[in-house]
Amino acid sequence: MGQRTPLYDLHLALGAKMVDFGGWDMPLHYGSQVEEHHQVRRDCGVFDVSHMTVIDVTGLQAREWLQHLLANDVDRLHGCGRALYSAMLNEQGGVVDDMIVYRTQAGYRLVFNAATRDQDLAWMRAQLGDYQVQLHERAELAMLAIQGPHARQRIAELVTQSRSTLIHQLKPFEGQADGDWFIARTGYTGEDGLEIVLPAEQAPGFFNDLVGAGISPIGLGARDTLRLEAGMNLYGQDIHQDVSPLAANMAWSIAWEPAERDFIGRAALEAELAAGVQFKLVGLVLEERGVLRAHQVVRIANVGEGEITSGSFSPTLSKSIALARVPTATADRAEVEIRGKWYPVRVVKPTFVRHGKTLI
Repeated sequence: MGQRTPLYDLHLALGAKMVDFGGWDMPLHYGSQVEEHHQVRRDCGVFDVSHMTVIDVTGLQAREWLQHLLANDVDRLHGCGRALYSAMLNEQGGVVDDMIVYRTQAGYRLVFNAATRDQDLAWMRAQLGDYQVQLHERAELAMLAIQGPHARQRIAELVTQSRSTLIHQLKPFEGQADGDWFIARTGYTGEDGLEIVLPAEQAPGFFNDLVGAGISPIGLGARDTLRLEAGMNLYGQDIHQDVSPLAANMAWSIAWEPAERDFIGRAALEAELAAGVQFKLVGLVLEERGVLRAHQVVRIANVGEGEITSGSFSPTLSKSIALARVPTATADRAEVEIRGKWYPVRVVKPTFVRHGKTLI
């Protein structure tokens, strides 16, 4: 038996198929995974993401420590409430994890993956050294993600006036506290929406309010196809400790300035750039019937080979799509080996759908 979120019994009552995910018992789907996917693209749905790890970073040197720890620069967070996406790298430039960092009144809030909790906390503690920094894991909190084009409007109608006002005021990549709730305009689906961190004991009641108002619960299956369509990396598949952000479509999240900021992994990334980055992350589209899956071989004529990191049928596009790491010289055509046969695929930018719009 895995760990359970505060909503476990509600998932069972709603008929969820439960699966193990990073040591947690989580809902894969409540019925049709494809319909759940469409529900988020067309309207909105609610995800239980209480398995995610929330760490509050405080102390006199919290800023300086995070500037050393992360590839992105928390000095870009101009004022309380702003958020950014960053990788946390090892000395070799590999991705220890990726996360969202929020600037808060007390310091910073980090939200990162569930399956990597132990390795992340061990790594972070190992980097503390003499920094005057405190790490406070917020295991007493739950987290719900309400995602979709109508998510903010639907939620604003169900919460207090002050929270409704905050929801309407939040810009993308902002998060603010209202009482014991933390409400952020962030997500992992490629749609607008909210991620709400709240006391665990309040989560079942709020989740029931959402479902009672007609907001569909969405499982991890649709969460995966939504993030794949949006071109968002999944840790352990598209990124891991042996992959550089330069080979994972994450170069935009590296803050090179100021030049004197010596973040962990910087020297390795600079050496990789100087030598020439060998691989890149691209999108693949299979025009024929079939399904693209992780670890299938990608062959590029006169260039070399790569590998699919994530692949699935895309409900929005009605085609099979994938993210793949391929040689940097790869152009717009390749082949993928499926069950011993080679199929032609189109090579595209690794973002297929954003805000309901097809980008390929």
